[in-house]
Amino acid sequence: MTPASKGSGMEKGAAVRLEKVLFSYGEAPFLFDVEFAVSKITAIMGPSGSGKSTLLNLVAGFETQSSGRVLIGGADVSIEPPSARPVSMVFQENNLFAHLSVERNVGLGRSPSLRLTDADHGAIAAALKRVGLAGKERRLPRELSGGERQRVALARVLVRDRPVLLLDEPFASLGPALRDDMLDLVAGVHAERRMTVLFVTHQPEDARRIGHNMVFLDNGTVAATGIAADFFAGAGPEIFRRYIGENPDGAGSRDIARKRT
Repeated sequence: MTPASKGSGMEKGAAVRLEKVLFSYGEAPFLFDVEFAVSKITAIMGPSGSGKSTLLNLVAGFETQSSGRVLIGGADVSIEPPSARPVSMVFQENNLFAHLSVERNVGLGRSPSLRLTDADHGAIAAALKRVGLAGKERRLPRELSGGERQRVALARVLVRDRPVLLLDEPFASLGPALRDDMLDLVAGVHAERRMTVLFVTHQPEDARRIGHNMVFLDNGTVAATGIAADFFAGAGPEIFRRYIGENPDGAGSRDIARKRT
């Protein structure tokens, strides 16, 4: 399988499927059997150590399963390296190169060698404008705020032209207002591009804000899946309600949710 070609567009996402994927980290086994819907934002939640980042790394190819299959858009990518998978990933640490300007950091999404064409430069300028960084092309990462650095990472996603976006708690270190701005930016980009988004978060408010679907992990397995709004309306499993601190009478996150609407 080869990477998506430039210009193929991300207007349509690609279904992501993990079929009985088994992965072991030390003595801890992880078993994932789940499908992520095309062109939806799926929030992935669960206690620390439940396998959230591991799941994303298996999809991206940074980890390799011992059995089972990883499929993206119906194609088996189980043994493909990360560079060959139609996936972009944004980490909590934005993975920018400190010695490269904003423009060149984004340009890596088009060409790892930074041999950029006029079309590439146009795409980079458009992406930086989309994330609110027009005019900051020449700045270095150290000259940016935390939120701006994450915007650079998102701009790189826009120029990579991939149908699947993986977000591993990229805004966890940001304050509430800035985190909401970044979540809204992700939701806006998704609405335009219709990529399939897998979004790891520990924050129920984040999942409720932009999540269409929910996958809840516990002890390295998929404990529950469903519509995110249903989880927060009381239809989620007991293990989820305990996780978000909801009282037996239903008070807790649902009360918070009502106040936010």
